[in-house]
Amino acid sequence: MTIISWIILGLLAGAVAKFLLPGRDPGGFIGTTLIGVAGAFIGGWISARWLDHPISKTFYDGATWAAAIGGSLVLLIAYRILFGNSRD
Repeated sequence: MTIISWIILGLLAGAVAKFLLPGRDPGGFIGTTLIGVAGAFIGGWISARWLDHPISKTFYDGATWAAAIGGSLVLLIAYRILFGNSRD
């Protein structure tokens, strides 16, 4: 996959993570989207590095999607814990 594919995957993973964790985010839509992109990269790296699942060359690999969404969820939860009260 190219870098553009990872960015698109990250955007979609961020949207899925937002759907799974509804509520107000401190960063709004843009922040959640950037967290999704970062989560896709981190989830893919963790999957390839420690879970012994190499990054697939296809866009439609379920394990790649699961890693991207999982990374986005972890970053979104961490972001809410660190900056959760900044929009009150």
